[in-house]
Amino acid sequence: MSIKRKVAWSIGIIILAVLGYLCFWPVPADPRAWAAPLAQGYVGVYAQNTRLANLHTVDLSEEYGPEHLAIGPDGKLYAAMTSGNILRMDPDASHAKVFANTGGRVLGFDFDAGGNMIAADAMRGLLSIDEGRVRVLMDQVGPNDPIRYANSVVVAADGIIYFTDASTRFSPADWGGTYEASLYDILEQAASGRVLAYDPKTGFTHVVVHGLSFANGIALAADGRSLFVSETGRYRVWKIDASARDTDVSSGSPSARVLLDNLPGYPDNLMRGRDGRIWLGLFRPRNPAADELSDKPFLRKVLLRLPRALLPVGNPYGHVFAFNEDGHVVEDLQDPLGAYPETTGATETIDRLYIHSLHAASIGWRQR
Repeated sequence: MSIKRKVAWSIGIIILAVLGYLCFWPVPADPRAWAAPLAQGYVGVYAQNTRLANLHTVDLSEEYGPEHLAIGPDGKLYAAMTSGNILRMDPDASHAKVFANTGGRVLGFDFDAGGNMIAADAMRGLLSIDEGRVRVLMDQVGPNDPIRYANSVVVAADGIIYFTDASTRFSPADWGGTYEASLYDILEQAASGRVLAYDPKTGFTHVVVHGLSFANGIALAADGRSLFVSETGRYRVWKIDASARDTDVSSGSPSARVLLDNLPGYPDNLMRGRDGRIWLGLFRPRNPAADELSDKPFLRKVLLRLPRALLPVGNPYGHVFAFNEDGHVVEDLQDPLGAYPETTGATETIDRLYIHSLHAASIGWRQR
């Protein structure tokens, strides 16, 4: 056989091997077809602006990823980091000290009436933390029903703890971390996310709603009767009756309605601010290529076999906005250059707006 023929055969075999890998290599997700809404882009209330550009920053030394920030009952600012550390610092984000390490990854937290931190740890479940002592409140709803991806949490005035279980299919502890697990869940679109309610008096947990495509941020209405929940995988925010029980959000039940739809990016944390505002972070803008594959599950499965750097996840773009309980956007802040990476949320104080981030090595803030 001539050298040319040998080279041609070798190239052919390589091409067939690559095609075979892309088409048949097993992946854990089983993508489902769905109809992504046509993206409207940055128009109307989301018209492009630069109000989030040039943030002030507070360096975090060796820490990074302040995914969630909140002011505690002691007036201190707390931040959950990628390392598993939760930092406690002065209200101006200075003098940071380690408050606790959960051994996992806290993505959201709140405080109960006793001043205990209640944390949603993606690796460990629902936790209670008191001056460094970490205790698991619960990590399963019932027998053979584990909490796989605890994400965000809010404590009601009556003590009930509401939190999101982003995916019942993919646990960060089993699939290489929070990013990889979220990627599998959102590309699969099995809509296995849910909202849970835990009663610390009885130790009982029940499902509020299910059927969400990556259930993410959660916040309570001022009267405590409704929950606001961001659905990352389908670019929307729900308003849900806190009294709902095991409701499928796709069933058309009046207990759950879409409040904000067809957002220009992937919604993440929800945080109550001042004067009735609720802040939402969009950690990435939508990518037209990803939306075009919504009704092509086979091609989405092929995507999962590619190096992660080749996935259509969208370019960096900073974006947080505030809306009221009727779903009207009242403030919108953007940085088209995405200098502060992956803006997952915002925490509003009397004089500052702190910006959450998945991977930043600093805490960003702007003056109010």
